[in-house]
Amino acid sequence: MIVQLLVTQTDFCILNLECEFQTVGIDYHIDYIEDNPKLVSENNIRHSPNIFIDGELVFRHQPTTSELQAYFCS
Repeated sequence: MIVQLLVTQTDFCILNLECEFQTVGIDYHIDYIEDNPKLVSENNIRHSPNIFIDGELVFRHQPTTSELQAYFCS
């Protein structure tokens, strides 16, 4: 499973997101909106954060730890 956090370089929630993913035990990588204009255009992204799983946009917001656990542990 490939988990991609797509955020702006100035997004203040990056540290919180990383903490939530580490709490749930999910590996991820961070990519920046500014470096991915095609992905932004294809998915009509207007804000940050966005979370893709295996190339599919799953969250258009910062999920809570509970939301992540429900998604990954169900």
